[in-house]
Amino acid sequence: MRKTLRTAGLVAGVLALTLAAGSAWAHDPNSAEGREEVRRIMADYEAPVRAEAAALAATPCVGGFAGTYPCSNVDLLSVLPLGSIGGGNGNSMWGWTDSTTGKEYIIFGRTTGAAFVDVTVPTAPVYLGNLPSYNGTSSSWRDIKVYANHAYIGADSISSHGMQVFDLTRLRTVTTPQTFAADARYTGFGNSHTLSVNEETGFIYAVGTNTCSGGVHMVNVQNPKVPVNAGCVSNDGYVHENQCVVYHGPDTTYTNHEICFNYNVDTLTIVDVTNKAAPVQLSRTGYVGVGYTHQGWLTGDHARLLMDDETDSDLPGTKTFIWNVSDLNAPVNTGVHVSPTIQATDHNLYIIGDKAYQASYRAGLRILDITGIASNSLSEIAYFDIYPASNNTGFNGAWNVYPFFASGTIAISGIEQGLVLVKHNPGAPVTTVWSDTFETATGWTVNPAGTDTATLGLWERGDPAATTSSGAKQLGTTVSGVNDLVTGRLAGSAAGDYDVDGGLTSVRSPSIALPGSGVLKLNLSWYLAHGSNASTADYFRISVVHSGGTTQLFNQAGAASNRNGAWTTGSWDLSAYAGQSVQILVQAADLSGASLLEAAVDDVTITRQ
Repeated sequence: MRKTLRTAGLVAGVLALTLAAGSAWAHDPNSAEGREEVRRIMADYEAPVRAEAAALAATPCVGGFAGTYPCSNVDLLSVLPLGSIGGGNGNSMWGWTDSTTGKEYIIFGRTTGAAFVDVTVPTAPVYLGNLPSYNGTSSSWRDIKVYANHAYIGADSISSHGMQVFDLTRLRTVTTPQTFAADARYTGFGNSHTLSVNEETGFIYAVGTNTCSGGVHMVNVQNPKVPVNAGCVSNDGYVHENQCVVYHGPDTTYTNHEICFNYNVDTLTIVDVTNKAAPVQLSRTGYVGVGYTHQGWLTGDHARLLMDDETDSDLPGTKTFIWNVSDLNAPVNTGVHVSPTIQATDHNLYIIGDKAYQASYRAGLRILDITGIASNSLSEIAYFDIYPASNNTGFNGAWNVYPFFASGTIAISGIEQGLVLVKHNPGAPVTTVWSDTFETATGWTVNPAGTDTATLGLWERGDPAATTSSGAKQLGTTVSGVNDLVTGRLAGSAAGDYDVDGGLTSVRSPSIALPGSGVLKLNLSWYLAHGSNASTADYFRISVVHSGGTTQLFNQAGAASNRNGAWTTGSWDLSAYAGQSVQILVQAADLSGASLLEAAVDDVTITRQ
C-alpha cells in the first residue's frame, strides 16, 4: 500500500496522502490538495467484512465458492481472524521454514505488532504469540523479511521504530501464546515503508525511510543480531519497494553483480549495488499509464519482470505491466495484461516458475500463468477472493500473499480478515484448442456482414509499418513473428494516411469448434491507439458469434485525449459456448469524425482446462 499520513477519522489501513518522489509528503492534509486526496480515498473505502472469517476451515472450492468465498482452482485450508492473532488490522507478512524441523511459520504484520503463527498443519494453524510494535506504537504499514532464521521487522509512520530483529528459532519451544521481546533493534533509520532481503548476500534493503532521501538504506545482516549500516542509494529519491538479486540474467556485463530493481513512484529504476559505498544507477525508465509505481518481481531467468501500479486506471480491468529487462541499461515496458474479470487495485506479486501470485486487494489472491510472458501473454488460472463484497478499486481485503512454502500452502494477509491459508488445486491441465499468430492466412473475413462503413484503415493481415503522432500510433512491432491483424498496415507519408476513417471496420475468424466441457478461455494481444481528436464514440471491440447470436466480450472506448499504441493482453471466458462452433469478431470504429485511430490484434488462442 502507498505510504500515507494518519488522518483523524480514517480507519487504520486506509490511504490518506501519498509520498512524492522525494522524502516529503505529497500533500499537506490541511491543503486543498490534501483534503481532495482524502476525499478520493474515502470514496474507494468500504466497511470491513469480518463476519464469516471465523466460521470456515478446510473447505474445497466447488462451483465457484469455498463457503462464502468466491474461488477458482484454490481450496480454503483455514482462517485465523485478527482477534485470534493479536487484534488490530492486518498488513504485510512473510514466511519462514525451519530447516531443522521442517516446520512452516508465518510472521503476520498488524497495526500493533507482528504475530507468529505455526502453519505446518495448515488446516489447524497455531498462534504462538505477538511481538509488540516498538514502544507500543501503531502503524498501518509493517513489513517483514527473513534471513538466517531471523525476522526483520520495520514499520512506517513511527519515527523511532527502527528495525526489530527476532530469532525465529525461539519458536521451536513455544507451546502457549506469548508476548515476545525483540532480540535486537537496528536504529540506523526510524521509520521504513518496506524491506527486501537478498538471502544470497545477507543484506536487508529498507526503503521509504527517513534516511537516504527516502531511497534504499542498505543494512548488512550477515551477523544476524548485529545489523550494520552499509550505505545509501539516494540519487533517485523515494523508493516504494524493491527487489535485490545476485544477477544471472542475459545482460552479461552484470553477471554476479548485486542489482536492485527499485519501484520509484513513477519509474522502474535499476541500480548496481555491488559496491555499497558507490552504487551505480544503470537506468531510470518511465512507462505509459503510470499512476503510482508500486512493486514487482523478476522471472527466474532475470530476463523479464512483472510490475503492479497501485493507482493506474483500473478500467477496463486490473493492469499488470510486463517488462523486458534483458538490457539493464535500457529496460522496456513491452505490454500490459488487463484482467477481463476484475477492476481491483493490485498490490504485491511474486513469481515462482511459470506462475505469478498476486494480491489484488478486494479481488484477493490471483494466480497467473506466465508461460507466454515473452510474447506479452498472461492468463489467470486460479483465484481466491477474501473480500466477496466487491472486486473494484479500493483498499480492503488482500494486502500480501506468501506462496513460497514447499508444502504448497499459500498465505494471504487480509486487512480485515486476518490470516487466510489456501492451496492451489489446478485440476485439469491447460490445453490449446485453437490458435492463430497471423503468420499464414487461416480464413479471417473482413466486413463479414457486408455492413462496414469505414473507407480507409480496413483490417488486414500483414507486416505493419510504424506510425507516430504525439507518440506511437500504429506499432511496427508484433507480439510474435512478422505479421499481425492490423487496421491498414501501411504507414504512408503521414500518420493519418491509412488509419481507420469513415466508420466501422470488422474482421471475423473462421469457425472454431469448441469442446463440450471444461473451462474455455479466449486469449489474445491487442492495442487501440488514437489522437486527442477521438471521442467515446470511437471503439475497439471483441465479440463471440455463437448459435444464439453475437455477445460482446470487451469494449475499449476512445477518449478526447492522446492514447499511444501499446500491446496489451486479455482473456475472456467462453465456457458458456462449450460444444458450439463459434467465431471471434473484432471491430474498430472511427465514429467521431475523422479522428486518428489505429488498432491491431496478435496471437489469438482458445484454451481448455
